[in-house]
Amino acid sequence: MGELQRVYFRFCCFFLVFLCHIYCFPYQKCTFTDMLSCFKDKVGDVLLPGDVFSFQMPESITDSKPEKVVCGPGLRRNGDEVLVCKSGILRHKQPNLYWIDSQQRRYVPGKGESVIGIITAKSGDIFKVDVGGSEQASLSYLAFEGATKRNRPNVQVGDLVYSQFIIANKDMEPELVCIDSCGRANGMGVFGAGGLLFKVSLGLVRRLLAPQSEIAKDLEKMFPFEIVVGMNGRVWVKSKTIQQTLIVANLLESCENMTAQQRQTLFRRVADGSI
Repeated sequence: MGELQRVYFRFCCFFLVFLCHIYCFPYQKCTFTDMLSCFKDKVGDVLLPGDVFSFQMPESITDSKPEKVVCGPGLRRNGDEVLVCKSGILRHKQPNLYWIDSQQRRYVPGKGESVIGIITAKSGDIFKVDVGGSEQASLSYLAFEGATKRNRPNVQVGDLVYSQFIIANKDMEPELVCIDSCGRANGMGVFGAGGLLFKVSLGLVRRLLAPQSEIAKDLEKMFPFEIVVGMNGRVWVKSKTIQQTLIVANLLESCENMTAQQRQTLFRRVADGSI
């Protein structure tokens, strides 16, 4: 089979997969009263970019107050439609929060997300910060707690900063701050002395940031450590010794594709000194 024939064969296979996706996952329509059932029927299923959920309110309930549905990462609201823009598994959290759980590593900045950035340059009153996105973000020297024109923060190139996005859209340069709405640092600012910074998938980050994270609880039983998790997939850890710091980092990276039982078995072996 020549090169041209192989290219044609691959194109035909791709076209057949595309047709199967269209006919196996048709355009889904439902009334507003069935809005929740449209999502709940697909919870746990794999969705692909291009899947559309259309919500149309019938005339009989136009006067009633609609129930609010929150679309998380991977879902985009467009009028009466919800578009799937990421491939992954549809997840649900009470009462009406839905999102796509994917294992992507490419980070797209979102407003209000807390990230770990690296100072790359100082340009006048602005710091340039690498957050792992398509472009660098800007951070003003006044965006620190207690910072004034006379009292500038001590920030150097190469420092790690834990900050939050206040501007993040495709038409403007991303902008970060290290203070909350009350002007307090609230855990944000320059950090990272003596620790280890590494990168994981965004799916593992969401599992670590869960209120009742089983991974964090299992690690705390072994030995104490400090951890900072950014929504951009960067994780910083520090323990009493360099050996314990490396153990924590390796265990977190190993949890990427493990089940709960496999993770607990691994942690138990490490705690017993078998590994």
